[in-house]
Amino acid sequence: MDELPTKELIIHIQRSETAYMHDRMDAIAKRPGNPEGVEVERFGNALCMYSKTMPWLSFNTVKGIQSEDISHLDAIIDFYRSRDRRFQFEIVPSTANQELLKALAERGLYQSGFHNSMYMYPINVEEESDSAVAIRQVAENEFERYAMIHCRGTGLPDQGIPSVAANNRVLSSRKGWRFYLAYVHDEPAAAGVMYINEGVASLTFGATLPDYRRHGLHRLLLRHRFRIAQQAGCALVVGQCAFLSQSHRNMEAVGMRLGYVRTTWTER
Repeated sequence: MDELPTKELIIHIQRSETAYMHDRMDAIAKRPGNPEGVEVERFGNALCMYSKTMPWLSFNTVKGIQSEDISHLDAIIDFYRSRDRRFQFEIVPSTANQELLKALAERGLYQSGFHNSMYMYPINVEEESDSAVAIRQVAENEFERYAMIHCRGTGLPDQGIPSVAANNRVLSSRKGWRFYLAYVHDEPAAAGVMYINEGVASLTFGATLPDYRRHGLHRLLLRHRFRIAQQAGCALVVGQCAFLSQSHRNMEAVGMRLGYVRTTWTER
């Protein structure tokens, strides 16, 4: 029987998720002229991320907040309200007590969603193979191809491809980032991204083009990144997914287990 996650493991997972997003936002902010208007501030343990041109909640998120940070709540909320931006808090079990949750509710926030954080220890990982599929690391001049899969695989319009390409190309030269494309008969079909930091590999993104879904590409990319993480000496692999989504099912199928279900809090 699998052991239940410990509080130490939960904190490890949370820190890895905060670290990759912090590094991503820092890289985007350092593009010449900071064209996405990125700002990042820390209040206690809480990392507050904001983008002027990217209104999606994933780019306007509070990560890492703990019960001891309750005195910073008003400053955090003002950070976003002063910029006229909708935002969200990510709340992780065992790091937030009833007092913090009550304080969020008193300030006009409510629990609006759930999201899984998964983990596994990459020991003796066996990589699957498929003669029709080739997985290759993305070269610096291939990020338009990656961005095409990123956008079409997640339902974003094609006009977002140049921006997605630019915001991910800047990561390719930074330590720890690995981008992969899966080709089916030499046609780009799926993408997977990984960030390695302090012995933890974070699976930060995965998407498959609609025409290539239900062919096992997501699982092949998962196993490929597990193998790379193992070779890099990582002690832990973590990833995120929607509860009972196809990604959740694939992650369970290849050996990942649920670390925790975090909640999302947004303004009414």
